[in-house]
Amino acid sequence: MIFINPHGAPELACDHCGCRWVDRLKGKAYCYECGEEISDEAIAEFQKAAAEFAATHSLPLTG
Repeated sequence: MIFINPHGAPELACDHCGCRWVDRLKGKAYCYECGEEISDEAIAEFQKAAAEFAATHSLPLTG
């Protein structure tokens, strides 16, 4: 599940309970709230959405 935060950026969330707190330190992604594993498909969907957001929202260059 992907939420869009107030700035328009995507945030990965648990498909089971909707929690946006994900533990990625164990080699796999797990929801802090319910403990369910975040699927590889959900992570790939989030990575795609994050890349699309980054491509259209770059930081201004300062020099």
